[in-house]
Amino acid sequence: MADTIEEAVSRALEESPERNFRETVDLAINLRDLDLNDPSNRVDESVVLPAGTGQDTQIVVFAEGETAVRAAEVADEVLDSEDLEDLGDDDDAAKDLADETDFFIAEASLMQDIGRYLGTVLGPRGKMPTPLQPDDDVVETVNRMKNTVQLRSGDRRTFHTRVGAEDMDAEAISDNIDVIIRRLEADLEKGPLNIDGIFVKTTMGPAEEVPV
Repeated sequence: MADTIEEAVSRALEESPERNFRETVDLAINLRDLDLNDPSNRVDESVVLPAGTGQDTQIVVFAEGETAVRAAEVADEVLDSEDLEDLGDDDDAAKDLADETDFFIAEASLMQDIGRYLGTVLGPRGKMPTPLQPDDDVVETVNRMKNTVQLRSGDRRTFHTRVGAEDMDAEAISDNIDVIIRRLEADLEKGPLNIDGIFVKTTMGPAEEVPV
């Protein structure tokens, strides 16, 4: 399977016209035979890519004390309970933060306050924080999240996710795609039968079908 995925990725990379910016490589996934009006049928998964995303992933951590100090070494921003209250009073700032951030992580003890102050902003965007338990290593968690993408269909039959960047090699990108396909096939009710087609493309390039 991996060889055929790699061939599709190679074609997508070769046929992408030259651009003056670094393009991402994206996957478009088409589903079938699923009632997506029923939330239990929707895809909503975090997947760690073995070769990484090839892009900067913005991560914000809500933490206090020692955890906040350690998080500051690896996260893009660390916010405490006072910052949280300030965001709760400033809807525009909260929305800007939500839109600019890929993933949020929060100490479990702050999750209730986050729900209270930011639930209406983060919830609909599917960006409620990953809870950090007392025994979890915040540095390890942030570094893992940097290589994570979200598979989220909502109520749409077609959805997209990032699988790399144009300057990654085709084998690395195909490894990422392989992991995503395996996860989808394991999670969907009828496995591969619920997948109508998968396509890989660079940001501005033509789409190539990925055999599944």
